[in-house]
Amino acid sequence: MARAKLIRRQKWTDEQGNLYEIILWKVEKNARHPEGVRYRLAFIRSGEETPAVLYDNHHPKGHHRHIGNHEESYKFSTARRLIADFLAQARQFAGDEK
Repeated sequence: MARAKLIRRQKWTDEQGNLYEIILWKVEKNARHPEGVRYRLAFIRSGEETPAVLYDNHHPKGHHRHIGNHEESYKFSTARRLIADFLAQARQFAGDEK
């Protein structure tokens, strides 16, 4: 099996001290990752340790997201859409709805 290839790794802090992290890997298409992508996108509020928003697709759950204490499935279409959806939700939790 081929190794995962890092597509994007980005980590930054906003003006309020909230942490954003986006990690995307290209992986061999298989039953666990039929789209050939693996990801973890996290938003952690300033002063907290647990993500308020977390999108990931680890086995066996597949595509899903954690919003606060709630977990739900996520309909993945493209990496671009994934990042846009994540940032929109993170901004809501940051109190910065643009």
